[in-house]
Amino acid sequence: MKRLSVFLSVLLFAFALLGCTANEQAGENSGGNSEEKQVLRLNNTKEPTSYDPPKGFDNLSWQSLNNIMEGLTRLGKNHEPEAAAAEKWEVSDDGKTYTFKIRENAKWSNGDDVTAEDFEYAWKRLLDPEKAYDSAFLGYFIEGGEAYNSDKGSAEDVQVSAEDAKTLKVTLTSPQKYFLSVISNPAFFPVNKKVDEENPEWFAEDDSFVGNGPFKLTEWKHNESIKMAKSDTYWDKDTVKLDEVTWAMVDDENTDYQMFQNGELDTASVPAEMAEQLLKQDNVKVDDQAGLYYYRFNVKMEPFQNEKIRKAFAMAVDQQEIVDYVTKNGEKPARGYVSPGFSDPSGNDFRETSGDLITYNPDEAKKLLEEGMTEEKYSELPEITLTYSSTPQHKLMAEAIQQKFKDVLGVEVKLANMEWGVFSAEQKKLKFQLSQSSFLADYADPINFVENFQTGHSMNRTGWSNEKYDQLIKDAKNEADETKRFQLMYEAEKLVFDEMPIIPIHFYNQVNLEAEGVKGIVRHPVGYLELKWAEKSS
Repeated sequence: MKRLSVFLSVLLFAFALLGCTANEQAGENSGGNSEEKQVLRLNNTKEPTSYDPPKGFDNLSWQSLNNIMEGLTRLGKNHEPEAAAAEKWEVSDDGKTYTFKIRENAKWSNGDDVTAEDFEYAWKRLLDPEKAYDSAFLGYFIEGGEAYNSDKGSAEDVQVSAEDAKTLKVTLTSPQKYFLSVISNPAFFPVNKKVDEENPEWFAEDDSFVGNGPFKLTEWKHNESIKMAKSDTYWDKDTVKLDEVTWAMVDDENTDYQMFQNGELDTASVPAEMAEQLLKQDNVKVDDQAGLYYYRFNVKMEPFQNEKIRKAFAMAVDQQEIVDYVTKNGEKPARGYVSPGFSDPSGNDFRETSGDLITYNPDEAKKLLEEGMTEEKYSELPEITLTYSSTPQHKLMAEAIQQKFKDVLGVEVKLANMEWGVFSAEQKKLKFQLSQSSFLADYADPINFVENFQTGHSMNRTGWSNEKYDQLIKDAKNEADETKRFQLMYEAEKLVFDEMPIIPIHFYNQVNLEAEGVKGIVRHPVGYLELKWAEKSS
């Protein structure tokens, strides 16, 4: 560990030299007027995947997109859904039909009215099978949504309709307690129908982007920086205190931290090697985050078609060791898939009730590996490559996992890395044997976690399939009795770990440094950064 500390210290010094010039444009964007205006300077780490709401289905896009657009509901300061573009709604006696009234003063950034038709158009666009959005599954609770997305129905069959210019009616397949939370997700943001029909790429550049959120997109220098300003058309503009927000794109934690130290950024993450020192400071904010870091097996590729071999590799990983010596940001080790923080009807935490479904067990890991190799008639394992996306943090994690496989199982695993966009596309195509992954909850309910491993689900990416599991998820989604619904979800999560298509590593938290004078940033556990209530005093 001493050698590693020396090596990282040298790296930190090198990054300190780079920090003065890294993302120079982002620094320029923040200068001069900061004393006169409230300008908040943030880091998005990388280029957003897309500002097309259902396509930008990841944290890189959500953080900023959530502030330049808005759905019918918005998560409030307490992380609960509250009225946003919709000022009120009514729910039918059976809990399946919602009728939303959209605000008369809800406007697009180009001055157009936000209409019920914009929402109907956007939600059916989300489900359009020709668009093939990864986020489309979120709309399956709408009656007719899954059939349309699966090419077994039509857009006309999807039960969302504009009753008039400002009234939207939605009918669900079954009562969904979490529905108002789900539709705060960016995938359910409206799309200006007129704009989209005139320019299908309206979301790709700052001069064509049309949003309806607290801020408007004013500058987008791809792979370099983003700038947004307070919107003068937003229905609740008087609440918004910030005049401008700038976003750098620096994907190294040490450079990010150095820019914060230099005054170029107003928030920063905490580099692992400095965590022990920095976490003691008063300017550190620690927030919950619903999600986890893990690795996916490809069960269609050797040797991970064998369940015992998958379990051997999973049991060779010591999650506690990783959070103590690699990440070092106070994360909780993950020994299941659903994050802590979700209560069942009895008031018990889902994670505590479901318990530890995988534990570090070197002896059992060795035994299972030997048994699995015998079953497959392997005298030695096929070559194994662990693939990760190119950031220093992912590299450190992959190296730690690689070493554990060697120490516990005596298996040499190769490492490979690639740029995020390519990595993500290849992982979806099941091109990797074993690969780094993560999941951030889209809404606040355990079903959002356990539904990910359904056969053919866009978030599965393991090739794993189990008919009993699929039925459990289907039953849970249609179960109105909360006690029974949670029992189905407990059973489903256990089934995943009985067959082990993944290796969970740690649950996420959000650890950030904040500059003096910054307040009111809300970091929702489901992953969205909220700037509507943020302020920055000089």
